[in-house]
Amino acid sequence: MKIEAVILDWAGTAVDFGCFAPVNVFLTIFEDAGVTVTLEEARKPMGMLKIDHIRTMLEMTRISEAWEQVYGRAYTEQDVQALYSQFETKLMESLAMYTDPIPHVIETVNHLKQAGISIGSTTGYTKSMMEVVTHHAAEKGYKPDYLVTPTDVGDKGRPYPYMIFRNIEELGIQATKKVVKVGDTTSDMQEALNAGVWAVGVIIGSSEMGLTEQEFMRLSAEERADAIERTKAVFEQAGAHYTIQTMQELPALIETINARLV
Repeated sequence: MKIEAVILDWAGTAVDFGCFAPVNVFLTIFEDAGVTVTLEEARKPMGMLKIDHIRTMLEMTRISEAWEQVYGRAYTEQDVQALYSQFETKLMESLAMYTDPIPHVIETVNHLKQAGISIGSTTGYTKSMMEVVTHHAAEKGYKPDYLVTPTDVGDKGRPYPYMIFRNIEELGIQATKKVVKVGDTTSDMQEALNAGVWAVGVIIGSSEMGLTEQEFMRLSAEERADAIERTKAVFEQAGAHYTIQTMQELPALIETINARLV
């Protein structure tokens, strides 16, 4: 009994250090609607299907109150659809720029594949968004064996487990305990736990940490340690079985899990 598949999230885990492509667009569409939101509010639902992300933001007490102040009424499903339509348009315009693989990802994935481990993937992006991301990421050397988007499972993205189940089915894995899910948000951890697979939070480059690569590099050793500890605590609170600082630590962690499985 050993790990046979690793399922990776995309933005903030495999590509787009800090997961900035969607965050910037969430800030913009709310700003355009006359309701200013904070970076923290925009990041909180990260990892969900993007229309669900917008709904979750609008349900936040402060944002819903601000919306009522501006519009004199509560938000409606029509507002959700209008915001999402803008989100999709703006994200598609900028998405290709946010497809650089995060450090250590390509080497780690190649190492795991050579060890006979399949690489699946799940995302909060729709199928059409992922067509842009996968094309550009592949040109830069990152190509997992399989991808499932919320579009492929009736828009039931995270925290539902169906994208993971579809990966497991397609990759031909017999048992959920032979699968590790790696992600950079609390919704990734919930998705993994709901699917009954190992939940691993990756810290540096994560949406949860929320820093660009340049911002992270500029931190002092003490500030880095604080940021890492803070992010680690969030993942652990969300139920992560393990955390890793970077993808470089994943092969050793898989050995640790294999020893437990024995």
